Amino acid sequence: MSEAHRWLLTRDFSLMWWSQVLSQVAEGISKLALLWFVYAVTGSPLKTTVIGLLQTLPPILFGPFIGVVVDRFPKKTILIGSDVVRGILIGLIPCLVSVENFTVGSLYLLTFLYGVATAVFVPTLSSAVPFMVVRPQFTAANALLQSTTSLGIIIGPAVSGPGIAFAGSQDVLCLNAVTYFASAACLLPIRLRVAETTTADGGGWRPFIRHLLEGIRYAFLPHRTVLILIVLASVYTFGSGAFTTLFPVFGRHLLGLGPVEVGYLWSWLGVGLLLSSIGLIRLSAWDLSKRLAVITLSCSLAGLALVGLTWTDDLRLAAVLVGCIGIGFGTWTPIAWGIIQEVAPSGMVGRVMAVYTASATATSMLGMTVFGWVAESFGSVASIIGIGGVMCVLAGGSAWFGKRIGAA
Repeated sequence: MSEAHRWLLTRDFSLMWWSQVLSQVAEGISKLALLWFVYAVTGSPLKTTVIGLLQTLPPILFGPFIGVVVDRFPKKTILIGSDVVRGILIGLIPCLVSVENFTVGSLYLLTFLYGVATAVFVPTLSSAVPFMVVRPQFTAANALLQSTTSLGIIIGPAVSGPGIAFAGSQDVLCLNAVTYFASAACLLPIRLRVAETTTADGGGWRPFIRHLLEGIRYAFLPHRTVLILIVLASVYTFGSGAFTTLFPVFGRHLLGLGPVEVGYLWSWLGVGLLLSSIGLIRLSAWDLSKRLAVITLSCSLAGLALVGLTWTDDLRLAAVLVGCIGIGFGTWTPIAWGIIQEVAPSGMVGRVMAVYTASATATSMLGMTVFGWVAESFGSVASIIGIGGVMCVLAGGSAWFGKRIGAA
């Protein structure tokens, strides 16, 4: 146990990590089931992207307000409540709705509400990191949290694909509630290292609005580093969000795959993310310019792999290329989150992260729309090549940012 705690940094962080493993597996199961259900019913890539759009809309609409809530109220309570709500929405409700009434419209509504719960969970998770680990461990902690996303992508679709094939999307969603509830249970023993102030400024709208404006101002004005990170994050999500949302469409059109094969291929994206996360754990103490150089190299790799994906119909080679794409996608978030946690005061991380997330998800939503339209109008090949170009732009932007930081 002492070795496990050393590898997972602290006792409380280890509990958070195991909770995230369960939560991300649940999300991986749900995501493929949702996307496959809509595409099987509608046959439209553009309508399939609505699932992704509905999950990214809540952070845009409510992100800055959520950030204030995260900084003013107990993070542990918010995390547990978010997992319970997601389990009810994406698990129990499909169990209670008959197959005849389980329409695409009702699925869209569930997805939006699920997106609201996730929009609350993500900035709370990132802002809780400084309360569980010390400053030099921030990037390592974020990389370990991302490794849970990797495991979710590896395990979730691998379970979801056969489940869809043999039982159907609705049954898969129904059984998935247990995983979310188990995730919430893992969070119960957590103790944050620093006591949080939740009502120091009293209640009412005036303190709330003041905190809201403070967070927005801090994100965009005093620190150019945070502003540049927000811009580069927007480029990243413009491409990566579109790719992950349209993944079943690409698999079906380019390689002629069914749900089991798509789940297998999607798992390789998780393998790439996991390898990237493991590598970043050892780079946690590197200076910022070196960490940005890692982003430059990995995003270039992802751009080349995306283009290569359009030239093959071999499943094994496609799996290798998708793994390389996962490596490219996996370096950005742990490094960017770590920088924000280092720069922002601990009592403001939630608000800064909420603004960061809102901006990034807005461009993710735009990317899903644009590349969904490109896939429907010009084909999947054109859409994938466009996403590869976006990753190359991110590589160039990261190289420029690294030189700017090095000069400073």
